[in-house]
Amino acid sequence: MKLYEKVIGLIKEDISQGKYKAGEKIPSEPELMKLYDVGRSSIREAIKTLAISGILKVQQGSGTFVNQSFQEVSIEQRLRRADFDDVNAVRGLLEKEIVKLATQNRTEEQLGEMERCLENRKLAIQDENALLCADADIAFHTAIALACSNPVLSDLYYSFTLIMRNFFQAREKQGISRFAMNHHLHEQLFKAIKSKKTNQSQSVLQKILDNNY
Repeated sequence: MKLYEKVIGLIKEDISQGKYKAGEKIPSEPELMKLYDVGRSSIREAIKTLAISGILKVQQGSGTFVNQSFQEVSIEQRLRRADFDDVNAVRGLLEKEIVKLATQNRTEEQLGEMERCLENRKLAIQDENALLCADADIAFHTAIALACSNPVLSDLYYSFTLIMRNFFQAREKQGISRFAMNHHLHEQLFKAIKSKKTNQSQSVLQKILDNNY
């Protein structure tokens, strides 16, 4: 994921959570650079993209505002209101298609990112850090989503990860056991994607879904 794409996701998330409301001015470029820890070019590209999509409105001399007409209920808000079992069922369907496409389309660079996230997941388990386990787990599955070569699917999957993160946090008291018990399945999934074995990757993914990650 490019830096400006990350910024787009963060700004949209802040809007969906009410941090920036319709008609309100968002922070200046220097403030956004500090807030999201990126350079000016990434901020400008993100704002440009969001302005084109109608989410933001740039007013010369005044600043950048959340568009007054942007009052639609975001997908993240809809998902937060939905029953978790329904969300999880749809996420499973989504991830099956993502894994199939990622197995076919992944690049060596994307494989490297998956492997890095998988190693972070392993280290978090060894450190018995449930929060880092959740972060690394989500990062691994997100890396797979980005490798599917379908930006709509990967963007939609990102919305689901926000809900999954809440789910993990609610179960944090259970510790790292669920991550440790299925880490071998995540390693198998990575190997299947790397080897471009579609049937095998689908089979392993189903085992992961059956165990709620």
